[in-house]
Amino acid sequence: MALGILEQNGTFELQGSLTTGTTRSFIIHFEHIINTVKNVTVNIDKVNTIDASGVDALKTLIAIALRSNNVFSVVGNGCKDIYDDYRSAVGA
Repeated sequence: MALGILEQNGTFELQGSLTTGTTRSFIIHFEHIINTVKNVTVNIDKVNTIDASGVDALKTLIAIALRSNNVFSVVGNGCKDIYDDYRSAVGA
């Protein structure tokens, strides 16, 4: 399944799957946005699938924003997979 990105009131809403097949274009797209907008917010409420590559993509964009002294925030409930991956990464 594809990944859709809609901008609404300054928040970018992701829809679909953030997986190996979509992460490269996702990173390229948001790297450009991070370089032009100081504060980027991504809502993952409508992400139905995310794999390790998708989680790594979010981490990559956070790191890119930090290097640029910008902010990249992830909000929303999204799919359970992202929280399971985060918990395992921090040892919770």
